[in-house]
Amino acid sequence: QGQLVESGGGLVQAGGSLRLSCVASGPSFSTYIMGWFRQAPGKNREFVGSISPNGGSVLHGESVEGRFIISRDNAKNTVYLQMLNLKPEDTAVYYCTSKAGLVPTANALDYHSWGQGTQVTVSS
Repeated sequence: QGQLVESGGGLVQAGGSLRLSCVASGPSFSTYIMGWFRQAPGKNREFVGSISPNGGSVLHGESVEGRFIISRDNAKNTVYLQMLNLKPEDTAVYYCTSKAGLVPTANALDYHSWGQGTQVTVSS
């Protein structure tokens, strides 16, 4: 996988929504599992979501289940993270990542390419 570039972060009030995007360079985007993780200051990197190469299988972290939705558009080399009903505890830097394989996983050590991250701040 080539470079991963995230966008869409920002400041939002609690209860609001944001959609993050991650554009991947390189010709093989549709063969990779894509994922989102986040990291808040002083905390470990946390799994947010992962999606299979064809989009048919998704996995979301427990803390975001029912509020966040991961999706992808292989024609655009892009993976998205739709975030609804945001809470102050969702404040973090959100990272896009990729790995080879077919089955989404929640372990950051499985992933080999990472973007630079985009900041999401949720005010109360």
